[in-house]
Amino acid sequence: MEKVTEALQKAAIGGGEKKPKKEKKTAPAADTDAGPLEMDPPPAFIQERLELFDRLYREQQEELAKKPREEITITMPDGTIKPGKAYETTPAEIAKGISNSLYKRTVVARIDGEHLWDLDRPLEKSCKLELLDFNDDQGKFVFWHSSAHILGEACERRFGCSLCIGPPVDNGFYYEMALPGGAAVHAHDWAPLETIVSKIVKEKQPFQRLEMSKEDLLKMFAYNPYKVHIIKDKIPDGTRTTVYRNGPLIDLCRGPHVPDTSRIEAFAIMKNSASYFLGDANNDSLQRIYGVSFPDKKQMAAHKKFLEEAAKRDHRLIGKQQELFYFEECSPGSAMWLPHGMRIHNAIMEYIREEYWNRGYDEVMTPNMFNVSLWEQSGHLAHYKEDMFLLDVDKEQFGLKPMNCPAHAMMFRHRERSHKELPLRLADFGVLHRNEASGALSGLTRVRRFQQDDAHIFCREDQIKEEVADLFDFMSSFYGMLGLTFKLKLSTRPDKYMGEIEIWNRAEARLKEALDEFAAANAGASWELNPGDGAFYGPKIDIAVLDCLNRSWQCATIQLDFQQPINFSLEYQTAEGAHKDKTDAAEPAPAPAPAPDAAVDEKKEVKEKKKPLLIKKPLSPGCARPVMIHRAMAGSIERFTAILAEHFAGKWPFWMSPRQIMVIPVGMGFLGYAKEVAALLKKERFHVDVDSSGNTLQKKIRNAQLAQYNFVFVVGDDEMRNHKVNIRYRDDTSTQARDVPYDLDEAVEKLRKLKADRGMYNPFPHKKEEKA
Repeated sequence: MEKVTEALQKAAIGGGEKKPKKEKKTAPAADTDAGPLEMDPPPAFIQERLELFDRLYREQQEELAKKPREEITITMPDGTIKPGKAYETTPAEIAKGISNSLYKRTVVARIDGEHLWDLDRPLEKSCKLELLDFNDDQGKFVFWHSSAHILGEACERRFGCSLCIGPPVDNGFYYEMALPGGAAVHAHDWAPLETIVSKIVKEKQPFQRLEMSKEDLLKMFAYNPYKVHIIKDKIPDGTRTTVYRNGPLIDLCRGPHVPDTSRIEAFAIMKNSASYFLGDANNDSLQRIYGVSFPDKKQMAAHKKFLEEAAKRDHRLIGKQQELFYFEECSPGSAMWLPHGMRIHNAIMEYIREEYWNRGYDEVMTPNMFNVSLWEQSGHLAHYKEDMFLLDVDKEQFGLKPMNCPAHAMMFRHRERSHKELPLRLADFGVLHRNEASGALSGLTRVRRFQQDDAHIFCREDQIKEEVADLFDFMSSFYGMLGLTFKLKLSTRPDKYMGEIEIWNRAEARLKEALDEFAAANAGASWELNPGDGAFYGPKIDIAVLDCLNRSWQCATIQLDFQQPINFSLEYQTAEGAHKDKTDAAEPAPAPAPAPDAAVDEKKEVKEKKKPLLIKKPLSPGCARPVMIHRAMAGSIERFTAILAEHFAGKWPFWMSPRQIMVIPVGMGFLGYAKEVAALLKKERFHVDVDSSGNTLQKKIRNAQLAQYNFVFVVGDDEMRNHKVNIRYRDDTSTQARDVPYDLDEAVEKLRKLKADRGMYNPFPHKKEEKA
């Protein structure tokens, strides 16, 4: 891991510099620096916890033994029916019955397409059964969640710490804890912890599941204030939840887990850091240890090689090397875009604007700050307040907008609308602000100030399918042009939602229909269900793009919203509706004006004038509610730029490259012609530079290649006399030793077409072959 860290700090895109001679590394002196491997004796709370668990576990097993063993049927994905008995047959037995190798690679079971189930937990009724391995996303998360428990056990045995939470994350897992006396975890603790983990794996500790009451949980974890807080806050009185045991560790957890610790054959600690309990800086400071694990050592080796390659592509390094952006301490989470970075930013925006023109979008601009009454009406204040920047202005509270949808809803309702205007597609590149935690900020991928290719489509319900189909087409052409593939997920109603269930069901059905039609029309396309992860106002289609390293990035989204049109009383006149007289509008009648001599409370009058009139009203006769589709293709332009930087490893396609052409004179006598060539290219709106340094020709060419110029135009006597240029193309090594120049006008025309096509091809074929 020291090598990976070093790569992150020193990787240079394109290389070129002489590497220092490697020094032989020595392992950290665990015995001298790290102290004893484990606490001896172990903390007293471990034995007390085990005694309570053992007693309750025996009682649970006795209760399970009394359950009726009814005959059940287990349906496999291929339609095969397996017989079984309730409270007796386990998924592990089914897997072993098929083949022992299947059992060994299976991580967890999935029941009826929804519920994850421990392999050794008896089935309770007839069901559909899937056996998931590490390659399945849910299987991987279960594997890493189990690994987090193993890490937690190692930390308790070494530090006697109070564990907090240990979830799986996108690239492994972590565990948070408070060490006795507020001590910190150090790098020299990693090797001892990994040694303890190896012992745990060899012990083949089974994961045992136990249901417990809230009262017993509070007894079991009385020594740990963090677990007590979670139990009191998350578990309703009178209910039960589960804990899992492996070895001496017992942890509050819903599970499921792998059958035993021997499944974790490869394990590594990646880093450690400080954190705050529940992510709140007002709470206790904790220690967080990150790890990753795999079912075999080959996958671990491949992962570490992947990390080295990813380190070379880190957008923060590319941003520094290519002078694209940076951050100032006085404005954390807000990028300072340098000129070359803005060239990329503007190229992305230009493409999107062209697509908007072709697809019938209208660009608008809305304010950056609104009275909180707007966010109250939209529902965002109740669901999103912690992520907003709120300000006091004129004795009222305002919020910087974290999204554009409420403003676009207001724009729709500012005058009467007709069905003839629908679909109405409003696009907005306005600046957004979200109050991300300081510890979550990470280059351009997680910022506080950003712009989106944000748009909202107001349409009739019968237009939804056509609009979503166009969005799929937009997305396919956009990502396809960039060499990105994507995965689709339908995220359905969350636990905390706004509106009626009937409306949610209708919205989800519409998106399912659109997804099914897209999958049927595109061979190999598919989508997954992501239950409970929709927005509070409606279901959504989440689109994760896959870059050249097959990493998944959340970018585009398509959200179907029936709620905001209700919240903002949006309506349009239907084709059948009669013309609505403005005087019949269901607005409250204004209060009668006071008599000229009446006393007026000036303060009250000023306050009433400042308060926005966001009046909800019933649907007018002859009108209907529009449906609001929230959509983004790139998502955050900042985040998308980071993704592309790593996807292309800083080798930007010509149409968005900040350094397109370097003109190099072979000697100072040809500098005038080099500047003439550059001036002509600049008129064509190409990003062009001239190397007028005193370096050798070879050094100039090498510097241009390292700076990732797409093309190097070398000019000398023959080129100057014949109005030509000698061209080297960055991505084609066969053009690096050219001796037949191109006519300058022909070269400009080819570059003009390459930019217009947004192509990634070589427009300058080798002329030697043509001449022959």
